[in-house]
Amino acid sequence: MAEIWNDPGRLVRQYAPSVYRLAYARTGSWADAEDVMQEVFLRLIKAKPAFDSEAHAKAWLLRVAANCASDLFRLPWRKRESPLEEDLPAPEEPEKGSVTEAVLALPARYRIPIHLYYYEGYSVAEIANTIGKSQGTVKSRLYRARELLRAKLEEEENREGTI
Repeated sequence: MAEIWNDPGRLVRQYAPSVYRLAYARTGSWADAEDVMQEVFLRLIKAKPAFDSEAHAKAWLLRVAANCASDLFRLPWRKRESPLEEDLPAPEEPEKGSVTEAVLALPARYRIPIHLYYYEGYSVAEIANTIGKSQGTVKSRLYRARELLRAKLEEEENREGTI
C-alpha cells in the first residue's frame, strides 16, 4: 500500500485523533499526549515504513504511540519534577464521576487495552499484537479493568445517592 506513505499528511489527518486518544489514555495529560503524538509522526517520517494495509498502518502508529507514552515515564527529567508554581494554570480535569475519569484512574497496564478495545474497536488479538502481549494477558487485563471500573463507578453512584 505505497500510497499511504506517499501521503503522510493523510496518515496524520486520519490517525492523529486515535494516536492522541491512546497517548492521553496512557499519560493522563493533554500536554504529554501532544508530545507523544508529535513523536509518533516524527518517527513515521524518519522510518518511512512500508505498510501492507490501512490496518497495518494504524496498528504501527498505535504501537509506536504506546511505546512512546511508556518511554515518556522513563525520561530522567521526569524523576526530578518539582511542584508547580502557584501562578501556573491547572490542567483541564475530566468531569467528576465520568467514565473518562474512571479510566484515567486505572493502573497504567489496564488503560491501553481498555482504550484500544472500547475506543478504537480493536479485537483482543489485535491488541495483543499491538502491545506485544499474549491474548490471554490482554483478556485478563480487560477483565480486571472492567472489574475496577465497575467498582469505581458503583462507588461514585452510591456516594451520589447518599448525598
